[in-house]
Amino acid sequence: MSPALDTTYIRPQDREAVIRDAVWGSVVVVDIDHRPAAGEIRARMDVGSVGPLRVCSARSTAVRLRRTERLVRKDEEPSLFLSLQVTGTSIGVQNGRECVVGPGEFAVLRSDAPYTLLFDEGIDHHFLRLPLAALALPDRLLRDATTVTFGVGNPVARLAYMYFSQLAVSGELHRDEAVVAPSIELLRAVLVSQRGDARLAKEPLEATLTLRIKHYIREHLSDPDLSAARIAAAHGISVRHLYAVLSRAGISLGDWIRARRLDACKRELAGPAGRSRTVAAIGRSWGFTNATHFSRVFKDAYGMPPRAWRDRHHCHGPHG
Repeated sequence: MSPALDTTYIRPQDREAVIRDAVWGSVVVVDIDHRPAAGEIRARMDVGSVGPLRVCSARSTAVRLRRTERLVRKDEEPSLFLSLQVTGTSIGVQNGRECVVGPGEFAVLRSDAPYTLLFDEGIDHHFLRLPLAALALPDRLLRDATTVTFGVGNPVARLAYMYFSQLAVSGELHRDEAVVAPSIELLRAVLVSQRGDARLAKEPLEATLTLRIKHYIREHLSDPDLSAARIAAAHGISVRHLYAVLSRAGISLGDWIRARRLDACKRELAGPAGRSRTVAAIGRSWGFTNATHFSRVFKDAYGMPPRAWRDRHHCHGPHG
């Protein structure tokens, strides 16, 4: 995601106006009431989008956000917001109801009705915005789903939190419009399953499985014990099912992991780490526990040994 805002580089007296413009232009038009004095306000916001899905990750000092009746009337495209709590707690109020959201939980809010979000401990959140029309759900169901804390006691919601949190921070996923349809289906399943029918989530969970597996692998590339059994267990499936899912996506598990580990090593060898760490240490840090094997597969992939690759980018780099 690209940084839409970082108050580190903004004069204290200008921060309120700059934050307002960034939020209004990138996320939604809301009244913003900062709790600290102007000189103590801190905020960082990163935004991205894929198809109709808008993503924002934000951290800030304590604040209250209000979507008033006046602002609602200006909304051209009614949307649903997912408000995912990373750390701390927040309070959401809409449709006469209130919910408290803690780490690992989320709530949904509609942009076409007034709401208030209270972040007394500061914001540490991911926000995802999706047009209501894309969900194609009954108005009554959507209304019943707002200001409900999702995550506690709902396995589908817990999985959805993990998936949407990953989506929020993954630049690679933001470039892949293939995530849009399964993301919509998963959100639809979460909202419907809140009424007690978890069977409705089976299809979207399967549709997002490949994406979730790939992200899990990327997050654990440096673990030398990353295995098919461990990946399958993390997703509640058999090893056989894991291989079948990846095969349908044209992925050979061992080759896919090796290629991404080699790419990470290639970047590190050419970067600052290439000057300060040995070739073998860099290989080990990405799961290549055998230096000879690492050198061989690196040469097979890139046409030269890792030491030659490093030396090409660092004329006086250390020997490893």
